[in-house]
Parts: sequence; C-alpha cells; structure tokens
Amino acid sequence: MAEPATPSHLRAHWLAELVRLREAHWGPLEDADAVRRARQLDAGLPERILARAELLAQRERLASPVDAWRRSALGILAALFVLAAISGAAAALGALGDGSRPVNVLWALGALLGLHALTFLLWLGSFLFKASAATGLGRLWLWATRKLARGPDGALVPQAFLNLLARAGALRGLFGAISHLLWLTALCAALATLLAVLSTASYRFIWATTLLAPDTFVSLTQAIGWLPAHLGFPMPDAAVVRASDGTQALSADAQVQWSIWLIGVLVVYGILPRLLAGALCAASTLRALRGLRVDPALPGFSALRDRLEPPALSTGIDRPVDPLHEPRVRAATPASLDGRPVVLGLELPPDLTWPPADVPEAVQQAGNLDTREERNRVLDALAQAAAPRLLIACDARQTPDRGTLSLIAELAAHAAQTRVWLIPPRAGADAAATRAPLWRDRLLALGLPADAIVQAPAAPFTWLESGRA
Repeated sequence: MAEPATPSHLRAHWLAELVRLREAHWGPLEDADAVRRARQLDAGLPERILARAELLAQRERLASPVDAWRRSALGILAALFVLAAISGAAAALGALGDGSRPVNVLWALGALLGLHALTFLLWLGSFLFKASAATGLGRLWLWATRKLARGPDGALVPQAFLNLLARAGALRGLFGAISHLLWLTALCAALATLLAVLSTASYRFIWATTLLAPDTFVSLTQAIGWLPAHLGFPMPDAAVVRASDGTQALSADAQVQWSIWLIGVLVVYGILPRLLAGALCAASTLRALRGLRVDPALPGFSALRDRLEPPALSTGIDRPVDPLHEPRVRAATPASLDGRPVVLGLELPPDLTWPPADVPEAVQQAGNLDTREERNRVLDALAQAAAPRLLIACDARQTPDRGTLSLIAELAAHAAQTRVWLIPPRAGADAAATRAPLWRDRLLALGLPADAIVQAPAAPFTWLESGRA
C-alpha cells in the first residue's frame, strides 16, 4: 500500500538521497551510533536507511540547507507567478491598444494566444523524449534555484531533489505543473485585464486583408468560435463579420459580439487547456510521490544492508584456538537496562576488582567493556532505554587514547547524566603512576563538566543511586 505523499515523507527521502550523494562525493560518514539506533527499529531495510539518514542529517546539520533551498525555491516561484501575471496583463493591453485605433481581431488573438499555443504544442511534443527532460518555464525555475545554491552541501540539495523525483517518475509532472500554472496565471491576468478594459473603454474590432475574400474570414471566425459557442460564448453573425472590414461603421452590439468572441476564445483555447494540463500534471506528481521508495540496490545504500540487517553469524570452528585468543567466560551484558542507573568499567585490568561488592541493587551493572562485542551490546541496550545516570569507571593509570574518549562520548550520549570515576592506584602502589591530571584535561576538552570527573577512593554510588552527590 502506497504511503501518503506528505511533506515529512518527501523530506525523509530527500535527506536520505542527500546523505547518499554527500558520502559518494566526500566519503562515508562516521555512523556507528546512527546505525545502532536504526537497527533498534522494528522495520525493514528501507525504513532503517531513512532513519540512519535522518540521524546523520541532524548531526551534520544537513536539514538547514534543505530548508533554505526550499524557501528560496518557493520564493522564486512566487516571483515567477507575479511576473507571469504582469506579463499577461501587459499582453492584453498590447493586444487592445489605447483605443485610438481599431483592433485587428486576428492580431489581437495572436498576441494573446500565439506564444501560449506554441509552448503548449512543444509540451505535448516533449512526450516524445525522455521523461526526465525539464522544459519550458519549469527549466527556468530550476535554473534560478540552482543559482542560489551556495557551498558544496548547498549544491547537492537540488541535485538530490532532482534525483529523487527522477527515480519516482515525478520530474515531468512537477515541471509540467509549474509551467502550466505559470501560463494559467498569465492567461487569467490577461482575461481579467480584458474584462476590465472592455468594460470601461470603447474599442472597434475589424479584420483587414489584401488577398483573402470576406467569406474566408467568416469561415475562419466560425471555425475558431465553434467550440466556444458550444460552451456558452456566442460567435458574431456572418453579416457582422463581413461588415467588419474597417470601411463600415458598426453598431455597439456588433462590437459586443466581437468582445465576447475574443473572451471566449481566450478562455476555451487558453485557460481551459492549461487548467486541465496543470491538474493532470499535479495529480501525476502526487501519485508518483506516493509511490516513493528507497532502492536498497543504489550505490551507497547497498553497502548498508549488512550493517543495518546483519546476517546470521556462523559459530563453526574455523581453526584451533591459540593461547593469545583463548576464550574466557565473562559476565553477560544485559540485553535491556530498563532505564535504571548504570555502572560499567572501561577496559579495566585484571588487578582491579570489578564489579565492586557494594553496588546498590537499584543500579544495573553493565560489566567491564573490554571487547568490541561487549561495547556494542551495551550501546545497543542504552539505545533502547537511556540511563538516567551513568557511571563509567576508568583506570587512572592508563593513558586516555582517542578511542577511549570517543567511546565515553558515545556512552554519555545515551544518558541524562554521566560521571567518570578515575579509579586511583591501590594503597602502597606508586602514586606517580596515575595519569589522573591528563584524564581530567582530556575529559574537560571532551565537554564533561568538572564535577562529572570523580577521583574519590570510594565509588560514588550515592550519586548513582539517588542523583545526589
């Protein structure tokens, strides 16, 4: 069942395509936390790809260029509508003139509908070409929006939008709708101008020829006015058409007949085709957007399958165990931390007893994170239910490297409050072996407040259990 073409649905796919293009241009983003959160969703691969892209877009601040480009595109579109209305009114005034000279009905008709008819036929002819071709005023709008894109990410925003619409089959419909609506605005402005001017000023309508007979204009007027006449716009009488050669004075009723004929032709051959074509293009675009889907086979998305939907791992024996990789029995990391306060050790050596014997019952023990699998299990559990308070125990004798600090930052992102407990050397050990000052400097640079770095000999379980120091 197709999802509704809501703005949030389109935006989610837009951000996913933007992230895909950015990674294709600048290399993969660091996405361990985004992948971990996406895997928590009870959904298929396409939904997880969208969730990962949303998280990365928030972190990389990619939503701002999307919103800025969308506002600029809408602003340019509004300006084009204003220009279209002005152009339509100017075309109507130019077709009628200032009233001092007679109005040639065929020249007036050409001024009002000539360019419209040509572009409408070109649009119909565009169906002979590939569906992604942008033609007419839609191309003008696209060109103007691209001129406003600034920066590498800004340039990728319209490209991601176009890629998305092209894959959905909505590109032709969108550009067609924009072009038809702009023409509809111009023609409606011309109609309003005709009604206003013809209602407040007197005009004389004539036809003029050197080669053609009067009956030719009678046939031409009747042929053009046949369809408008069936829709309620009467055409001039044949006698009126013959008498409109500019050599005879016509009655006011004859001028009214020519005015209604001109208005009817504008409505039937100008406004109605654009209205119908614009409605069809808009409906086609909405239908295509409702069918918008993530294609996991696309470059950039296909590489995410094994990470967002990891395959089952074989437990078969691949080789005999060696002493350096001999397995050890470890305490199991809980699959869910139930939103309780959490205490864990971070690569603590065997000479430090862990966990301490006095851990309160209300505190969840997450073990000693010494392997990648253990770290991932704890991060997955925290992603399911964030901890209100998190205590991370570290050996003050070790040097805080980049990987350790990155893990602390990732763990802290899943807790409302975080403290790092620097376990001091045992009594009688060399006090100079501690690297607590270096730890403090690095943790402060990481963004932890000073009171979140604890060096007390005893574990700060009071804060962990109750939230009070």
